Amino acid sequence: MNAPKLRSILNPIWIRIKGVRYQATVSTSENVDVTNLKPFHEIPGPSSLPLIGPLLHFIPGGSLYTPDTKDFSAKLFKLYGPIVKLDPLFARNTLLMVYDPESAANVLRSENRIPYRGGFNSLAYYRKHIKKHENNHKKLTGLITDQGEEWWDLRSTVNPVLLQPKTIKLYSAAIDEVAQEMMNRMKSKLDENNRLQAKFDDEMNLWALESIGVVAFGIRLNCFDPNLAENSPEKKLIECVHQIFNLSNQLDFQPSLWHIFSTPTYKKAMKMFQLQEDLSKYFINKAMRNINKNENKPDEQKGVLEKLLDINEEYAYIMATDMLVAGVDTVANSIAATLYLFAKNPEKQEKLREEVMSKESKRYLKACIKETMRMMPVVSGNLRRTTKEYNILGYHVPKGIDVAFAHQDLSSMEEHYPRPTEFIPERWLADKNDPLYYGKAHPFVMAPFGFGVRSCIGRRIAELEIETFLTKILENFRVEWYGPPPKIIQTSINYFTGPFNFVFNDIKKK
Repeated sequence: MNAPKLRSILNPIWIRIKGVRYQATVSTSENVDVTNLKPFHEIPGPSSLPLIGPLLHFIPGGSLYTPDTKDFSAKLFKLYGPIVKLDPLFARNTLLMVYDPESAANVLRSENRIPYRGGFNSLAYYRKHIKKHENNHKKLTGLITDQGEEWWDLRSTVNPVLLQPKTIKLYSAAIDEVAQEMMNRMKSKLDENNRLQAKFDDEMNLWALESIGVVAFGIRLNCFDPNLAENSPEKKLIECVHQIFNLSNQLDFQPSLWHIFSTPTYKKAMKMFQLQEDLSKYFINKAMRNINKNENKPDEQKGVLEKLLDINEEYAYIMATDMLVAGVDTVANSIAATLYLFAKNPEKQEKLREEVMSKESKRYLKACIKETMRMMPVVSGNLRRTTKEYNILGYHVPKGIDVAFAHQDLSSMEEHYPRPTEFIPERWLADKNDPLYYGKAHPFVMAPFGFGVRSCIGRRIAELEIETFLTKILENFRVEWYGPPPKIIQTSINYFTGPFNFVFNDIKKK
């Protein structure tokens, strides 16, 4: 079996759990009395072997093999029930999958001082062990990779910068300009049937990179320029960002032996991490030349990069890199999901267009975005590594266990959201007496931006980008979809893959 096929079969299962219908009232506790709890080893799950763990169950002929990853978890739940243990696979940590919102609430709240959340270990390894640190500076790896006190020091320092609404509002005009340029670009690439004559996902990634680049570097990257030279820094960055997410998925979210020896993918990833860091420094230094021309700018007019540079130059480099890693594919796939749901629900699209054209409110726009995140979130669950013992659904769970909470699956259950398979933005605006009222669901059923101190620090930026782009789309196009539904591949995020059967009818054409 070739490597790509094997990787597709073994796509990560610890983030995504599908098709579960279960409700329980089991608490977790910091001081656990294990006397009446069932032991951890009795938690149901597939059998395993040394090193390869439960791998044999997931390959063709195995009891849990399924060609489509989204069918896997339904099969897993059917076999093992509402709590499932997956033993380590290729030196990874034991994973416990939980489908109960009350358990999610208790663990997430308990682990909210300095929570441990795994992921992107290859990037962390590069920054800790490969990257050269000047003046013996403390080896910070970044918000998406660091843990413990080092993570908290960085997070608490950058919080006031990235979570300040007034600072993010400074980018409204630039983000709007980027979105309008993408509208013009899309119109220039439509064929006679109003279908995009370009790869939709590549176009959305270009838009997302140009948008986040405004925040990360304080300048335009000019990703839309058709005359960019192949060896230009801008062109290199476009390709680098694309490569890094793909390589990280292969190393960190699919079976890999890079922890044991230097695989070809590992070597390529280390080079890409170095290149991205060099490019980030290039664009930051370019931006600094503009900043130095306006040294007397009032603090309230300073953007994210300027404020980070005032604090610590190394923090500015790290956060710029993290924004590119975390802020391109995620936002681009969120847009794809929203446009698909608009296309399949034209009456909702028209209702939103009326609001957008009136320019009087964003209530229905925000409701549509929330409903998309309920039905098709870009990240399907939250993950924590336990730092204490817990009682989860009657089982004793020790320290050091990765626990994944399947928010996407919970959000698709009738008991939490009536008519869960329907796109109903009105549920987020309904009165408390309405059966559809979202507040009837447990508050930890849905968590698209994470929870607590580990929640997405770029949330305000992402919301500004998404709201601005969708507004421009509705002002310019009536979106339709033809053919079968899109295929979604689940790795570290939920990827929309082609064919992208969108039709963009220009509403301004007579």
